[in-house]
Formats: sequence, structure tokens, C-alpha cells
Amino acid sequence: MTDKCAFSRRSYSPGQHGQSRSKLSNYGLQLREKQKVKKIYGILERQFRLYFLKASKTKGVTGHILLEMLERRLDNGVFRLRFAYSRLEARQMVRHGLVMVNSNKVDIPSYQVKVNDEIKIKAGQAAVKHIKEILESTKQQGTPAWLSLQDSELKGVVTRLPQRDDVQIPIKEQLIIELYSK
Repeated sequence: MTDKCAFSRRSYSPGQHGQSRSKLSNYGLQLREKQKVKKIYGILERQFRLYFLKASKTKGVTGHILLEMLERRLDNGVFRLRFAYSRLEARQMVRHGLVMVNSNKVDIPSYQVKVNDEIKIKAGQAAVKHIKEILESTKQQGTPAWLSLQDSELKGVVTRLPQRDDVQIPIKEQLIIELYSK
């Protein structure tokens, strides 16, 4: 940044109203948390609302079930297995038909994986080379406990359903539940 940059010179936003930043209301905090989760998982409002409705009808803690359903998405599973750098790249891989679940081609990113499902990459040599580079560069990240990775065969198995502890992202799901409960 240059010395002319307003952000490096002042601790507040540039412009006439930069200093008059007020505290967010409860609704604002709840909305921001929901928007954050939607952005992380790459989901639009209608689909997120459907996930919430399903989670609220299921027995158990609604917030934990909602996060479990989001984690069980196929594009998230591909990302968590470190076959892609981002969820967006994983989503594209699924849409392009490079991912197989239990030896069946699945091109729906929102597909919910189940226990003992086998997620395998079926791609050409260029894509396989790219995925192996990703696996090598993200080796220190590790794989979540609910997935087991066999990187030599480019496949992973869902060993159990994800739990709240498996989600390392700082999400306050209670705020989302409060927002939709209004």
C-alpha cells in the first residue's frame, strides 16, 4: 500500500461517514453469520433455507444437524479430501463429471454422501496430475476424522457422519437458528 492509501493512514474507513460506524444490531449479527455460512459453502438463499427446514424437522440439535448437512455435500467432501484447493474448484470438478460415488458418476454438488460411500476421482491424466499436486501441497492440512483418504488411488471413504467438532470454521450456528426462528 502506498502512503496515499486511506486504510494505511487511518484506522477507520475513508469517506464522510467512515468514523461514524455503529454497532450491529442482533438482526445484523444473525444476518451476517448466515451470509458468512452461505458464502463459505457456496449456497444460495433458497437452498440454504431448504437445508434449515430439513434440519429443523429432524430430531436433534438443529444447528448441529444443519452444519452436518452442509458438510455432507459432495462438493464439500471433495474439498475436504483435498482433491481441490477450494470448494468452488471442487464444485466445478463435480459439475464436470470428474467425481464418482460408489462407482456411479455424480454431477450434483449438493449430493448428500452417506456412511461407507466411496468418493473417487475419474479424470484424464492432466487432471490427475493437477489433483496429485494439490494433495502434495496440502499435505499438512490433513483430512477430517469422518473421511479416510487413499491418495494413491485418488479416492476417499466416508467412515462416519460429520459432527459439530469436525467443522473447524468459526460458525455460530445458534445465530442462524435465531434468525430463521423469527
